[in-house]
Amino acid sequence: MLLALDVHYKASYAKTVGVLFLARDKEPLRVITTYTKDVDEYIPGQFYKRELPCLLQAINEVDLNTIDAIIVDGHVYIDNNLSLGLGGHLYNALDKQIPIIGVAKKAFHTNDNTTESLLRGESQTPLYISSIGIDLQNAVDFIKFMHGPHRTPTLLRTLDRLTKTP
Repeated sequence: MLLALDVHYKASYAKTVGVLFLARDKEPLRVITTYTKDVDEYIPGQFYKRELPCLLQAINEVDLNTIDAIIVDGHVYIDNNLSLGLGGHLYNALDKQIPIIGVAKKAFHTNDNTTESLLRGESQTPLYISSIGIDLQNAVDFIKFMHGPHRTPTLLRTLDRLTKTP
Protein backbone atom coordinates (compact mmCIF):
# COMPACT_ATOMS: atom_id res chain seq x y z
CA MET A 1 0.00 0.00 0.00
CA LEU A 2 1.13 3.57 -0.68
CA LEU A 3 0.64 6.74 1.33
CA ALA A 4 0.65 10.20 -0.24
CA LEU A 5 0.80 13.22 2.08
CA ASP A 6 0.30 16.95 1.74
CA VAL A 7 0.01 19.91 4.12
CA HIS A 8 -1.92 23.14 3.74
CA TYR A 9 -1.35 26.06 6.08
CA LYS A 10 -4.19 28.10 7.55
CA ALA A 11 -3.94 31.23 9.73
CA SER A 12 -3.62 29.39 13.05
CA TYR A 13 -3.03 25.74 12.11
CA ALA A 14 -1.95 23.32 9.42
CA LYS A 15 -4.15 20.67 7.85
CA THR A 16 -2.41 17.47 6.77
CA VAL A 17 -4.13 14.93 4.57
CA GLY A 18 -2.92 11.48 3.68
CA VAL A 19 -4.42 9.14 1.13
CA LEU A 20 -3.77 5.41 1.25
CA PHE A 21 -4.01 3.57 -2.06
CA LEU A 22 -2.72 0.80 -4.27
CA ALA A 23 -0.49 1.53 -7.27
CA ARG A 24 -3.01 2.27 -10.02
CA ASP A 25 -6.02 3.20 -7.89
CA LYS A 26 -8.30 6.03 -8.97
CA GLU A 27 -9.82 6.52 -5.51
CA PRO A 28 -8.15 6.38 -2.08
CA LEU A 29 -8.73 3.33 0.08
CA ARG A 30 -8.61 5.57 3.15
CA VAL A 31 -8.21 9.28 3.86
CA ILE A 32 -6.45 10.55 6.98
CA THR A 33 -6.81 14.14 8.16
CA THR A 34 -4.90 15.72 11.03
CA TYR A 35 -4.61 19.28 12.31
CA THR A 36 -1.51 20.81 13.85
CA LYS A 37 -1.58 23.96 15.97
CA ASP A 38 1.45 26.12 16.70
CA VAL A 39 3.13 25.44 13.36
CA ASP A 40 6.65 26.83 13.03
CA GLU A 41 7.24 29.80 10.77
CA TYR A 42 8.64 29.18 7.32
CA ILE A 43 12.42 29.55 7.18
CA PRO A 44 13.93 29.72 3.68
CA GLY A 45 16.07 26.64 3.05
CA GLN A 46 14.60 24.86 6.08
CA PHE A 47 11.05 24.19 4.93
CA TYR A 48 11.20 20.69 6.39
CA LYS A 49 11.26 22.10 9.94
CA ARG A 50 7.78 23.46 9.38
CA GLU A 51 6.29 20.56 7.43
CA LEU A 52 7.90 17.46 8.94
CA PRO A 53 6.03 17.55 12.30
CA CYS A 54 2.74 17.79 10.40
CA LEU A 55 3.60 14.81 8.21
CA LEU A 56 4.70 12.72 11.19
CA GLN A 57 1.45 13.46 13.01
CA ALA A 58 -0.52 12.06 10.06
CA ILE A 59 1.83 9.10 9.69
CA ASN A 60 1.10 8.18 13.32
CA GLU A 61 -2.43 7.30 12.14
CA VAL A 62 -1.11 4.56 9.84
CA ASP A 63 0.35 1.10 10.42
CA LEU A 64 3.74 1.59 8.76
CA ASN A 65 4.09 -2.18 8.36
CA THR A 66 1.49 -1.91 5.58
CA ILE A 67 3.21 0.94 3.69
CA ASP A 68 5.52 0.22 0.75
CA ALA A 69 6.39 3.87 0.03
CA ILE A 70 5.36 7.42 0.90
CA ILE A 71 4.86 10.18 -1.65
CA VAL A 72 5.45 13.76 -0.56
CA ASP A 73 4.77 17.05 -2.28
CA GLY A 74 8.34 18.27 -2.54
CA HIS A 75 11.92 17.22 -3.10
CA VAL A 76 14.02 14.52 -1.46
CA TYR A 77 17.23 16.48 -2.06
CA ILE A 78 17.66 20.24 -2.39
CA ASP A 79 20.95 20.11 -4.26
CA ASN A 80 23.31 17.87 -6.17
CA ASN A 81 25.43 17.36 -3.03
CA LEU A 82 22.55 15.30 -1.59
CA SER A 83 21.58 17.88 1.03
CA LEU A 84 18.26 16.64 2.31
CA GLY A 85 14.95 18.23 1.45
CA LEU A 86 11.60 17.37 3.02
CA GLY A 87 11.54 13.83 1.61
CA GLY A 88 15.05 13.05 2.83
CA HIS A 89 14.33 14.34 6.32
CA LEU A 90 11.15 12.27 6.43
CA TYR A 91 13.12 9.18 5.37
CA ASN A 92 15.54 9.72 8.26
CA ALA A 93 12.71 10.42 10.72
CA LEU A 94 11.26 7.02 9.78
CA ASP A 95 14.61 5.33 10.48
CA LYS A 96 15.21 4.79 6.77
CA GLN A 97 12.59 2.04 6.75
CA ILE A 98 10.09 3.43 4.22
CA PRO A 99 11.08 4.59 0.71
CA ILE A 100 10.13 8.18 -0.07
CA ILE A 101 9.16 9.56 -3.48
CA GLY A 102 9.19 13.31 -3.91
CA VAL A 103 6.89 14.82 -6.52
CA ALA A 104 7.47 18.53 -7.08
CA LYS A 105 5.91 20.96 -9.50
CA LYS A 106 8.96 23.22 -9.56
CA ALA A 107 12.61 22.38 -10.11
CA PHE A 108 15.56 23.65 -8.16
CA HIS A 109 18.50 24.56 -10.39
CA THR A 110 20.72 23.12 -7.66
CA ASN A 111 19.29 19.58 -7.73
CA ASP A 112 19.07 18.72 -11.42
CA ASN A 113 21.25 15.61 -10.88
CA THR A 114 19.00 14.23 -8.13
CA THR A 115 15.67 14.61 -9.91
CA GLU A 116 14.15 13.29 -13.09
CA SER A 117 11.63 15.34 -15.02
CA LEU A 118 8.45 13.55 -16.03
CA LEU A 119 5.91 14.61 -18.61
CA ARG A 120 2.47 13.07 -18.13
CA GLY A 121 -0.54 13.25 -20.37
CA GLU A 122 -0.36 16.05 -22.89
CA SER A 123 1.26 18.49 -20.49
CA GLN A 124 4.43 20.22 -21.62
CA THR A 125 5.24 21.12 -18.02
CA PRO A 126 7.05 18.35 -16.16
CA LEU A 127 6.81 17.05 -12.63
CA TYR A 128 10.15 16.63 -10.89
CA ILE A 129 10.59 13.24 -9.26
CA SER A 130 13.17 12.37 -6.62
CA SER A 131 13.53 9.40 -4.33
CA ILE A 132 15.37 7.82 -1.43
CA GLY A 133 15.21 4.17 -0.45
CA ILE A 134 13.97 3.30 -3.93
CA ASP A 135 15.68 3.53 -7.32
CA LEU A 136 14.92 6.87 -8.98
CA GLN A 137 13.84 5.32 -12.29
CA ASN A 138 11.44 2.99 -10.44
CA ALA A 139 9.99 6.02 -8.63
CA VAL A 140 9.58 7.88 -11.94
CA ASP A 141 7.87 4.87 -13.52
CA PHE A 142 5.56 4.54 -10.54
CA ILE A 143 4.40 8.16 -10.83
CA LYS A 144 4.23 7.88 -14.61
CA PHE A 145 1.82 4.97 -14.45
CA MET A 146 -0.43 6.27 -11.67
CA HIS A 147 -4.04 6.73 -12.72
CA GLY A 148 -5.04 9.81 -14.67
CA PRO A 149 -4.54 11.57 -17.99
CA HIS A 150 -3.14 14.84 -16.61
CA ARG A 151 0.25 16.17 -15.52
CA THR A 152 -0.60 15.36 -11.92
CA PRO A 153 -1.94 11.84 -11.20
CA THR A 154 -5.59 11.59 -10.15
CA LEU A 155 -4.89 10.67 -6.52
CA LEU A 156 -2.36 13.48 -6.08
CA ARG A 157 -4.93 15.93 -7.49
CA THR A 158 -7.49 14.50 -5.06
CA LEU A 159 -5.01 14.87 -2.22
CA ASP A 160 -4.36 18.52 -3.12
CA ARG A 161 -8.09 19.26 -3.23
CA LEU A 162 -8.77 17.53 0.10
CA THR A 163 -5.89 19.32 1.76
CA LYS A 164 -7.16 22.75 0.68
CA THR A 165 -10.82 22.08 1.54
CA PRO A 166 -11.76 23.66 4.90
